[in-house]
Amino acid sequence: MVLDISLTNFINIIIMIKLIKIDSKSRIPKYLQIVDSVIQNIKLGNIEIDDQMPSINLFSEEFIISRDTVERAYSVLKERNIIYSVRGKGFYIAKTKLIAKINVLFLVNKLSSYKMRFYNSFIESVGPNCHSDLHIYHCDESLFVNLINKYKSSYDYYLIMPHFKDASLQHVTYTEKALMALKSLPQDRLILMDNINIPESDDVNAIYQDYEEDIFDALTSGIDKILNYKKLILIYPEQSVYPYPKRILYGFKKFCVSNNLEYEVLDVVFDDMILRRGDLFITIEESDLVMLIKLVRENEFQLGKEVGVISYNDTSLKELFGITVASTDFKEMGELAAQMILENTRGRIKLPFHLIERESL
Repeated sequence: MVLDISLTNFINIIIMIKLIKIDSKSRIPKYLQIVDSVIQNIKLGNIEIDDQMPSINLFSEEFIISRDTVERAYSVLKERNIIYSVRGKGFYIAKTKLIAKINVLFLVNKLSSYKMRFYNSFIESVGPNCHSDLHIYHCDESLFVNLINKYKSSYDYYLIMPHFKDASLQHVTYTEKALMALKSLPQDRLILMDNINIPESDDVNAIYQDYEEDIFDALTSGIDKILNYKKLILIYPEQSVYPYPKRILYGFKKFCVSNNLEYEVLDVVFDDMILRRGDLFITIEESDLVMLIKLVRENEFQLGKEVGVISYNDTSLKELFGITVASTDFKEMGELAAQMILENTRGRIKLPFHLIERESL
């Protein structure tokens, strides 16, 4: 099929070929280099709306790369609405507002108030030149892998919180299939959020928590008040739709043993559970915190004096009701992620984690 190319379009195509850069020594796949180069030239104003792209054959011949590589690049550009095709004529730069924006895919294991605080903080910090899509994979390996395979060529950056569950509903940081999916993404465009305890992740960008050391250090900072209680009880759900890292449990036990404190680990707060003066509870799930406060009131104990409560991860309601929390700063997590993308920097940043003392301790 002979393409209908005017002299003006032919000149634009030749100019475009000279503008596009492919580095044969780069570890970035050539198809992504083509995508990045086209987008960058659009942002710089070198390529304009409705300019005609080189044909796949011409592109392949000029850069001495396979047709499959060019086709894959054009497929990504089409999927992101950066180019469109006209039958019998070729490919053209599309009219879309997204071409000058950074496209970010968020994959989080669940929706929660603190994870939405992170997401909203990112959106506010990154500014208007970013288009983001949020997907929830519910700690499910199959859904996670399917989402990665579907979108692994469609975004500039991938912000991923890796939390999974095994057949017995225990928390695992990764599965073999999930790890393979993560490795299929451009590693310089991948930012692991929250949890990085996965093998071969030393060179991956990350903004993370250290669950074991975080809870140990946070409790240690409040040791003076904690020593006023006779027994520490951690409410750690052994089986949950959204399981929690075991390292929280390990850090709690390490703290209690190091300080010679009596402790107990329970799976849930029962509605008829017996409370005793001198108990200090550490809760993770919101439902357990609500049930515990209800029991404290029913038993007419004085919160923060006779029975203490520390909750995991801060929220506005916990602040309002004076609940002591052990928490990272999810707002800062969003700000740091935006900074890493806007400044195109690489690295690994550990988030600060604090015990915020309020009336319940």
